Amino acid sequence: MDVAIVGAAGACGRQLAAQLLQRNTVLPSDRLQLVGRRGGASEHELWGLRSDLEDAFADWAPRIELAFGPEEVDAELVVVLAGETVSLDPGATVDRAALAAHNAVVFRDYAVALSERPHAPIVVVQSNPVELGVRIFAEHLRPERVLGAAAWSDTLRLRRELAAELGVSRRDVGAFVLGEHGDHMVPIWSAIGVRGVGSAAVADLVAGTRRDRDLADLPAEIVDARTGLLDLIRAGDVSGAWTFVQSLPADLRVAVKPYFTNFTSGRTTEVATAHAVADLVEAFVAGVWWAVPAQVWVRGLWHDLQAAMAVPVVVAQNGWVPSVDVAVAPDELEALRRTDAALGAAQDRALQNMQ
Repeated sequence: MDVAIVGAAGACGRQLAAQLLQRNTVLPSDRLQLVGRRGGASEHELWGLRSDLEDAFADWAPRIELAFGPEEVDAELVVVLAGETVSLDPGATVDRAALAAHNAVVFRDYAVALSERPHAPIVVVQSNPVELGVRIFAEHLRPERVLGAAAWSDTLRLRRELAAELGVSRRDVGAFVLGEHGDHMVPIWSAIGVRGVGSAAVADLVAGTRRDRDLADLPAEIVDARTGLLDLIRAGDVSGAWTFVQSLPADLRVAVKPYFTNFTSGRTTEVATAHAVADLVEAFVAGVWWAVPAQVWVRGLWHDLQAAMAVPVVVAQNGWVPSVDVAVAPDELEALRRTDAALGAAQDRALQNMQ
């Protein structure tokens, strides 16, 4: 399967290209397209990246091509990592509305170009706001062939945090995060299971993590925790910021810890972000059926939710279908409905502003 990475010159794009080649996901008989903007630093960096990748993975690398602009993208699977991201300056305002306004134009330009190709590709979106990106691509392409990888990265983080609490491998933890890749994320506590750990111990872990907190309050808790973290980083107390993050419940660590990475390393969460995308690309290339949380344009296909948001789906070689056998608790479904309303309104505003 030919794969294109839109935004390959960025930190996450470079990481993804390397991880796909390290995993031997794109076969020597296929093509890997590195996509950026013509002219300036982006074009220069792509030439250098291709040279570096060919030197590193010459024994099994596919044909690596460069593309500059939406009209040159030609692949069966397209990963979207292009666009602006959160500032690396801890003093800057985290403005998701401004991010949406800028990146919506990028999403639209690539979505329109891909829709004009004879055969629509599968599109995996990981640029933010990922839900808006999924919505725009799904409006121009077949919705069942567009999904976002951010819910899988959030899920991997939640599994990691729970595994650390129990002293087990992350691979032994079954848990997932739905809703938004952001303040309106919804951890599905009712579905947590841990291989080799009894249900009573898992229930104790969940109770200790939730601490009688209500899911309705989670968005505000995330905002407060993020503010506390950024105050410490701005004051230069990185060690104190790390201690603060580690003191939070697991679900708040999932939401806030990426900001710690972003504002202390001077880089975005490039390794974890690329890892989640690489997992999805690998599944599509292999054509395996895989139940996974992902951002899709739901359109009433799961619990009558309508917006582009994270729900359980099953992916295979040709796209996704809803995973209908996943049960959620009443408070989790109510939280998902609140997320649906918030995201639907935000997506509608962003689309109206583009007109």
